[in-house]
Amino acid sequence: MVAVGIFSLGVLALGKAMMDCVSAQKLRADSERARLALENRMLEIQANPAMPDDYKKRKLTGAFEGLSIIERRTALQLKNEDGAVLGGLNQIDLTVEWSDGGDRLLTRTISFYLTRGS
Repeated sequence: MVAVGIFSLGVLALGKAMMDCVSAQKLRADSERARLALENRMLEIQANPAMPDDYKKRKLTGAFEGLSIIERRTALQLKNEDGAVLGGLNQIDLTVEWSDGGDRLLTRTISFYLTRGS
């Protein structure tokens, strides 16, 4: 009877470990999808000659279903060594949000600089 009880505890512990592994794998896969969505959007912005909007939030579709992307553009007012303002320099912040299936909202963010003629 004692051996059956110990065996049962071992099986339960093994089941919990397997569930944790599956959850970790799903989280890693979702994080990788978010990274790809950020990379794709960054390349789209860099290839487009038009300046992106100051703020935009949208839900993604297709392979990125379930993700939302937030874009923020901040015009930078940097000066050179002579004190002249460097025009056309912007900081772009891209954030991807998704749910872990529960009540947690997960995010990944990338920031980069974009220059366009002033």
